[in-house]
Amino acid sequence: MSKKPWHTKQWFVSPWNYEPEVTADFHFPKKIKIHDITLRDGEQQAAVTFRKEDKIRIAKMLDEAGVHRIEAGMPAVSPQDEAAIKEINTMGLKAEIFSFSRCMVKDVQLAHACGVKGIVVEIPCSEHIIKYAYGWPLDRAIKLSIEATLCAKELGLYTVFFPIDSTRAEINWFLDVIEKVATEGHMDALAVVDTFGVTSPHAIPYLMKKIRERIPDKPLEPHFHADFGMGVANTVLALAAGGSVAHTTVTGIGERAGNTAMEDLVLTLKTMYNKDLGIKTEKFYDLSKTVLELAKVKMPANRPIVGEALYNVESGIIAAWVEQAGEDHILECIPFTPDLVGQNPVQIVIGKNSGLPTIAHYLQKLKLSLSEDKHMELLMALKKMAHEKKRLLTVDEFKKMVLKVKGKKPAKAAAC
Repeated sequence: MSKKPWHTKQWFVSPWNYEPEVTADFHFPKKIKIHDITLRDGEQQAAVTFRKEDKIRIAKMLDEAGVHRIEAGMPAVSPQDEAAIKEINTMGLKAEIFSFSRCMVKDVQLAHACGVKGIVVEIPCSEHIIKYAYGWPLDRAIKLSIEATLCAKELGLYTVFFPIDSTRAEINWFLDVIEKVATEGHMDALAVVDTFGVTSPHAIPYLMKKIRERIPDKPLEPHFHADFGMGVANTVLALAAGGSVAHTTVTGIGERAGNTAMEDLVLTLKTMYNKDLGIKTEKFYDLSKTVLELAKVKMPANRPIVGEALYNVESGIIAAWVEQAGEDHILECIPFTPDLVGQNPVQIVIGKNSGLPTIAHYLQKLKLSLSEDKHMELLMALKKMAHEKKRLLTVDEFKKMVLKVKGKKPAKAAAC
C-alpha cells in the first residue's frame, strides 16, 4: 500500500477510509472478480432489448475493459439469446463465459450445449415466494435444485447456486436449503442474493457470517439489487466480509431499480479501499454510453462517474476554485480526474448560477475585451437569458451578449 492511497494523481478521497479502526474488521479476499450480468439481468429492465449483434458488441467491450466473467444470457429465453451465447462463447474472449438457468435439467442441458464454462442455477428460496409467486409445494423447489445442480456437475459446468429472495426468507429455512443443496446436490459457489434490494448494509456482515457457519468452504458471490439505493454499499460490505465475486451491470441497469453498478463498485474499491480489480476504469464512459444507447435508456446528466455533465462547472464559486487550482491541483475541486474513467475534461459552462469568475474565464478564453465595470452588467444579462431559456448558454450567445453590452450590434452576414 502506498503511503497515501487516498490521494494519488487521479483521485483524492477521505483519509479516514484508511484508519486502522475503520479497516480492522475487513476480510477482503486476495482476488475479487466482476461477474457482469448486463446481458441477462440488465436486459430484464422493462423495455430493454439487446439483439444478437448488440450482445456481441457489449461482450467485446466488457472484455476489453477487463471484466473477469460475462453472464451472456439465458438460452431458454429465446432462440436469439441462445445464438448470441453460442457466438460470444466462440469469440476467444479472455473473460469466462457463463449462462443463467432455471432449476430445470433441460435448461442446464441447453446452457451446456452453448459451450459456456459456468452456469448460474436459480431457485425460489423464501417460503412465501415459493407458495404465493410460484405456486409450488416447498419440497419441489429443493428437489428441482438438487436435480439441476447435479446435472450441471455431471456436464462439467462451474455451478453457482442462486437462491431467489433469500434475504426475505426466515434465516434458518434459508440456511437449511442451501446446506441441503450443497450436500445432496452441487454448488461450486453460492450467490448471496438480495433480489428486491431490501437488506440494510448493517445486516450484510451478519448474513455472510451465518452462511459461512453452514457452508464454510464455498466461494460467496454477492448479487444485490438497488431498490433502496443500497446495491453498491451492500456489495462492498459483502466483499469486505469475504465475498469474492461481485455480480454487477453496466451503470446499474436491470429490473425495477436495477443492479449494483459496475462503475460505482469498481471505482469505490479502487479509491476508498485500495482494491484494484484489474478493470480498466478509463473504459467506463464509452462502455456506459454504448450500453445505454443500445438499451435505449436515458441517464441523468449528473449520474456518478459516467454522467454527461458530471464535469460541467456552472456555479460561480466552483468556477473560481477551478481557475485558481488549475490542472495541477484540480483534485481540490473534484474527487477523481476525468481521465480515470474516460470522461470529458472539466469545463466551465455558462448558466443562471454563473458568477464573475465565469465572465473573466470566457472573456480571456475567447480573447474578447470588455471594461471591468461592464462585467456585472454582462453577468446579469446572461443570468436573465439562462433563466428565460431554462438551459445553459452557448459560446455564440455569450459573444453576442458581450457585443450588446458594449453597445455594438453583431455584424450582418454578407449577402450572397
